[in-house]
Amino acid sequence: MLPEKKVRDLIDRHFKLEKQLSSGEVDKRKFAEISKEYSDLNEIIKISKEYLNFTKEKEDLNNIINDKNSDNEMKEFANIELENLKNNFILNEKKIKLFLLPKDQADEKNAIIEIRAGTGGLEASLFAADLYKMYEKVCQKKSWTIEIISISKSDAGGLKEVIAIIRGKNIYSSLKYESGVHRVQRVPDTETQGRVHTSAATVAVLPEAEELDIKLDEKDLRIDVFRSSGPGGQSVNTTDSAVRITHIPTGIVVSQQDEKSQIRNKEKGLKILRSRIYDFERQKIDQERSKDRKSKIGTGDRSERIRTYNFPQGRVTDHRINLTLHKLEEFMEGEIFEEMIENLSLQAQEEQLNKIN
Repeated sequence: MLPEKKVRDLIDRHFKLEKQLSSGEVDKRKFAEISKEYSDLNEIIKISKEYLNFTKEKEDLNNIINDKNSDNEMKEFANIELENLKNNFILNEKKIKLFLLPKDQADEKNAIIEIRAGTGGLEASLFAADLYKMYEKVCQKKSWTIEIISISKSDAGGLKEVIAIIRGKNIYSSLKYESGVHRVQRVPDTETQGRVHTSAATVAVLPEAEELDIKLDEKDLRIDVFRSSGPGGQSVNTTDSAVRITHIPTGIVVSQQDEKSQIRNKEKGLKILRSRIYDFERQKIDQERSKDRKSKIGTGDRSERIRTYNFPQGRVTDHRINLTLHKLEEFMEGEIFEEMIENLSLQAQEEQLNKIN
């Protein structure tokens, strides 16, 4: 059982915030902060009160059940009520535990998604393009916006690499479990014998870091400029518009050459760099916290195979939660993507709960 004091503290905190908000003595900046905390607590207060009333309500129902003067109909009704009360208590306890779990501050942020072709040559680049199209369709269905920051196409019309930013509400919390190796099994268009080939693409999802999150010191940066290569219009190989930024303390390197303007390439490069450094620091902290217990989900290990897309059998399998959906076509259209995310989120919550139980 949860310590009663923890639950009472939630109710007391809610009451205290309510008084502060109605006092009219809170400045604008603090008011927004308090309002958000108060709003978050609103979701759990009714449940918390029910949880604390459990012992008394159980006692009252047991008194009816054990009372010799109670008729059988009354006792039967009390037994049903007691069973419902116990089930509700277990459910409420789980909800409060989930609420009390440490919040990931990055969950509310926008996300930068990086997709790269892996093993499998041209077929891998075609699959990387398919993955990008899938995320585009998910964005359309959920009214998120997606903007390409950097793109490199392959000879076959696929993608060697694409980096994009996705904006909307709680984007990172929705997409953070996508990081890892995505494997595809299908018959390539160039295969004359009808043999199934296996190839892969990697996906990295980073929370978008603002300047407030990561302050970049000029002395920590080495910025090199060079001439763009590949498709890019008349400025290619004629001006030093491409930019390579190296963050000396971490060794993280970002190259950007999509824009004709060196200034725009630098701006985009710094945006990616901030997010990579932010993610690097977060992973370092997570590894320190969980040296002895590695969870199956959200480990940040991008070399891990997380999902297989089997086209001949029309199925998509997530290996972390052993979930197989026999609706691959719908999944690639973004139709049932949310079902996968919900299952991953629930499993991640269960893992967190098991750590504190």
